Amino acid sequence: MQSKYKIRLLKANLFAASVVLALWSFAAPPGATVALWLVVAWLFITALQLDFSHRRAQGQPWQVLAGGLLLFLIAAAPERHSILIWVWAAVFMLPQSRWAATFNASAALLSWLLVAPLLSTPESLLLLLILTTLGVLAFSQTRQLINMNGAIRQRLRLIPGLNLWAGEQLLRDLAREQTRSEREAIHAEVIVIQVKRHQLWPSAQKLCELTYAFENVYRLNNHTLAILFLSRTVKVGTQRRKQLYAALPDTALYQHIPLMDLELSTLSLETLCQLPSRPLAEAA
Repeated sequence: MQSKYKIRLLKANLFAASVVLALWSFAAPPGATVALWLVVAWLFITALQLDFSHRRAQGQPWQVLAGGLLLFLIAAAPERHSILIWVWAAVFMLPQSRWAATFNASAALLSWLLVAPLLSTPESLLLLLILTTLGVLAFSQTRQLINMNGAIRQRLRLIPGLNLWAGEQLLRDLAREQTRSEREAIHAEVIVIQVKRHQLWPSAQKLCELTYAFENVYRLNNHTLAILFLSRTVKVGTQRRKQLYAALPDTALYQHIPLMDLELSTLSLETLCQLPSRPLAEAA
């Protein structure tokens, strides 16, 4: 519930920011007006589409759009929008990939070059120093939070209520299940499914519904899922595997490996993702 309240507050802030910028555009020159209304439209559409969802991809470089719009806004009227250069410190507080941060750092430097002629030399140099310091501090703090949250997410279900886990959890589970399957004479195998990016979450949910509560599904990357599959016998496992395949998209690829055949000491998520795969039409 707390997360939902935070999303509502963020939506309200985005709507408020769009209204303020819309009011600011009335007295702006033509070029600045275009920039302002582009930002208003982006903020408004973002607020409308924003929702609390486990499917929101953190890696999407939407921060580049935010940085580009901010640069456009400053470039359209540096003498009027020079105060917005301090917004770059907030941009670097957003979680973003390194290449997106590089783009935004270049855009921030260009913004400073546009504003610098309006200031004296000591003032422009002081502005550059303060802006660089704030940007570095914001970016380093954000990287720490990303690393911390990433480690936490690796130990949490990716979809509340379903047995979908991060791929790192699979590496931790394999040794335990290998020992248990050997002790209890259970047929265990790892099934690797490769689907198109837009099919990942629907396929993951379907697999979770078709597996038992003591079996887990794992997300290895943006197009690869894995299942730790447990059955009483090889025959039962083959029958259940066919049922799973029938529920997946026809374009999916698959591979299954008996758990006892895996060398866990050298196994990695990259190795599992690169296993030779076959079309589901060939599944037997």
